[in-house]
Amino acid sequence: MSVTIYHNPRCSKSRQTLEILNQQNVDIEIIEYLKASPDAGTLKQILSYLKIPARDLLRKGESAYKEAGLDDTSLSEDEIIAAMVEHPILIERPVVVNNGKAAIGRPPESVLDIL
Repeated sequence: MSVTIYHNPRCSKSRQTLEILNQQNVDIEIIEYLKASPDAGTLKQILSYLKIPARDLLRKGESAYKEAGLDDTSLSEDEIIAAMVEHPILIERPVVVNNGKAAIGRPPESVLDIL
């Protein structure tokens, strides 16, 4: 089994989630998404796996959120996704993808549901 984690090594929840995955004896593809931002198509696929709108994947506490005007509720899904591509710090972390399913590692144990 191979899983993908969109990981930020500076984030404690991301590190805890990666540790849980390491304990599960799975092959892990680690994508440091701040260095290699996912494109719009990848984000749309992840959102479909998560079954949430793009707004629910935003980190609303980041300064880039206000700077990009993302508190505007009239923004479309594509506009929000474009902002996440441009400013990957806005993507909630960590996100784990496995075989057509995804989970946000908050709490880290939530990723066990998709393994």
